[in-house]
Amino acid sequence: MKPRFLLLPLMSALLATACQPAGETPQPVEPDPEQAPAEEAEAARAWTKGAMVAAADPRAVEAGLDVLREGGTAVDAAIAVHAVLGLVEPQSSGIGGGAFAVYYDFEDDALTVYDGRETAPMAATEDLFMQDGEVLGFVPAWQSGRSAGVPGMIALYKAMHEAEGEADWARLFQPAIDLAADGFEVSPRLAGLLANERLRQAVRLDDEDNEASAGYFYPDGEPLKAGFVRENPAYAETLRAVAANGPDAFYTGANAEAIVAALSADPIPGSMTLEDLSGYDVETRPALCGKHEDIEICSAPPPSSGGVTQNAIYGLYNRILPSNSGDSKSDRLRAWVEAQRLAYADRDHYVADSDFVQVPSEDLINPDYLDARATQGGDMDAEPQPGDPGEVLGRGPMIDMWGRDTSDDKPGTTHISIVDSQGNAVSMTATVESAFGNSRMVNGYLLNNELTDFARQPRMGGKPVANAPGPGKRPRSSMSPSMVFDEAGDLLMVTGSPGGNSIIAYVSKTVIGVLEWGLSAQDAIDLPNVIARGRTVGVEIDVRKGEDWAAMLSDMGYVVEERTGENSGLHVIVVREDGLEGGADPRREGVAKTLEE
Repeated sequence: MKPRFLLLPLMSALLATACQPAGETPQPVEPDPEQAPAEEAEAARAWTKGAMVAAADPRAVEAGLDVLREGGTAVDAAIAVHAVLGLVEPQSSGIGGGAFAVYYDFEDDALTVYDGRETAPMAATEDLFMQDGEVLGFVPAWQSGRSAGVPGMIALYKAMHEAEGEADWARLFQPAIDLAADGFEVSPRLAGLLANERLRQAVRLDDEDNEASAGYFYPDGEPLKAGFVRENPAYAETLRAVAANGPDAFYTGANAEAIVAALSADPIPGSMTLEDLSGYDVETRPALCGKHEDIEICSAPPPSSGGVTQNAIYGLYNRILPSNSGDSKSDRLRAWVEAQRLAYADRDHYVADSDFVQVPSEDLINPDYLDARATQGGDMDAEPQPGDPGEVLGRGPMIDMWGRDTSDDKPGTTHISIVDSQGNAVSMTATVESAFGNSRMVNGYLLNNELTDFARQPRMGGKPVANAPGPGKRPRSSMSPSMVFDEAGDLLMVTGSPGGNSIIAYVSKTVIGVLEWGLSAQDAIDLPNVIARGRTVGVEIDVRKGEDWAAMLSDMGYVVEERTGENSGLHVIVVREDGLEGGADPRREGVAKTLEE
């Protein structure tokens, strides 16, 4: 494109000269004062950094790279990647679940958030997880028919593809169809989870009344082994139908009837109807962005926690860090922990589905509020309390609108980061909620237990909880698909992770690690995970520096919980001067590869 634009003024001048009447002295051609700057801007905006896919399985990454090689966009690649992930890591995500996707359009310099979060059936009430006046325990709620929301994934694929895709729709499902029909090799992580006795006792995958999942995951009563070649013809057939007929093949007809039947079965049947399924819509939302001196952080708005928490943690970190700290590791670690504690407390209190409740998202990341909020931490022995942005910003008290909610959302999620050859980018976090969703298998895929992300106890202290269940409502999510832009407004970073409510801490680690601590994408991912939600600070000790960090925080006076087996799955792309730098979490099985690799 650059040579073509540079030649246009010269060609115009030659044509003008050639058209002068004979015998007349050619007149100089005045340059168009608007044309040259526009052409220079176009040339300056040309993307030259290459393309990359980072995701949780090499087979899924290859599927995405193949789409990019054929000229597809980041959106096209994301669909192909996730369709494969739904097959090879069903414990984490799939077409029976949902997602948030942040899309960056390089040419238009614009961001769009696609909200494919699952919705509660229209018959759901705030007492969804109450029984005989008592709150259901997490496991009974998780393994019930009530826990599943209307899946958003297929509708999300279509909404994104119609807006931003260029590849043939049906082609995007072919890699997953081929793997499902021919068989895929079971990975060590999937095999290990299926063999985990504690998890096996909690989930119902091998119950005799779950014939589909029992036969698939536990043939002859034994868990699938690593290296076993597992075919999934039902999944292949489902994807063929979607490829041929679009979302209607999923949300209506025989597939929809199968979903309703599965969720109507014991134990604790749900209330989803065919009308709930056929009425599902993806919401497109503006990204929630916060400016921080020379960078801007953008993520998904409520019901996602991403935009609020990633901006709050980063902004608070830089306010809490002493100006004279220099390279003090202890000061930096303490500032990050305190920023998390404050941001989590605000998130737990205020964030929910903003289509149903008032969420002060912009106020929670307002610089004036962050200035005040940064002074409210530091009591290591106390449970962090939410702040009141309305009081600080002169809008009137907000804190008493809601009761405090500390509900957990469990890990059963995946993250995909993609930059294509045109400079477009996708940060997409997808989930079935807990491991293997709610264990109910339909037509080759598992259904989600997303509704356990609602507060199971809908009222606290006599006040309604913002994140209480409701008809058609989307549960609050910790998913934080994020992008960072530099002071010129250019893309700098694409990041995100699975990991339940710890996602917030995991993603902030990469943002602060790359931007504040000067680390590479991989080095930031490899740092110990530190999760500071509430009074206790969880520190991952089975990685390098983990024990040192735990001891350092303990010496500061924090209540430290030493953890092993952290469930992050960070996939990060950083735009450097000489190209794209990727990182993949060694705690899972992913890779980050450029188009040339």
